[in-house]
Amino acid sequence: MDLPRSFTIRESSHRICNPFTSDKLALLGQAISPAPGTRMLDLASGKGEMLCTWARDHGVSGTGVDISTVFLDAARERAAELGVADRVNFVHADASGHVAAEPVGIAACIGATWIGSGVAGTVELLRRSLAPGGMMLVGEPFWRREPEGQTVVEGCHMARKDDLLTLPELLKQFGNLGCDVVEMVLADQDSWDRYVAAQWINIRRWLDANPDDELADEMRAELTAAPVQHARYQREYLGWGVFVLMSR
Repeated sequence: MDLPRSFTIRESSHRICNPFTSDKLALLGQAISPAPGTRMLDLASGKGEMLCTWARDHGVSGTGVDISTVFLDAARERAAELGVADRVNFVHADASGHVAAEPVGIAACIGATWIGSGVAGTVELLRRSLAPGGMMLVGEPFWRREPEGQTVVEGCHMARKDDLLTLPELLKQFGNLGCDVVEMVLADQDSWDRYVAAQWINIRRWLDANPDDELADEMRAELTAAPVQHARYQREYLGWGVFVLMSR
């Protein structure tokens, strides 16, 4: 059980495996200001940057769950680097079935709502771990602009226009799920660039070091197409944000 190697190649230099910069992640922490000692559960936690930096900056503790052994190794190294390894731990597991042993104050899934087969299922999964009065953090893309046709949809790595909502529609969906949206921090085009463009140099460096690897042709094709595709489609049409929810 692990992520395909292409993911770890693409995001080899990333600390944050989504379109947030470190400043945006810090802003989110400042916006919700978790009390010291707050327990967190982070499903599909990637390299653990949120848990590790919030443990350092806000005194939280908690658990990250991810399917990638490479990302989990990076998360544990980051926890040791920041001196918070005694407050956070990371579990190799399928996050789609993970429920905290004891209720937590913050339950998060940042940019991986496929673990619940969509937003509704992910909110329900997070609720199963949440203490009364706790917060859910859900990271999710949305249409920044309405896509004009299937070419745009596929250029944004979606199969159908209905795979995403606009921002107002997404906020309404959270309300229909019995949640109050109490905060949000959105990525912008520059932070999208930092996430996506950083993948290109990771791929190129990997290709230079591994020209005969079985994935070389696939990664070469991706690098050739990705910059134009990002500029033409993803950068213009895709929004992304983290939404802070509390059950009614």
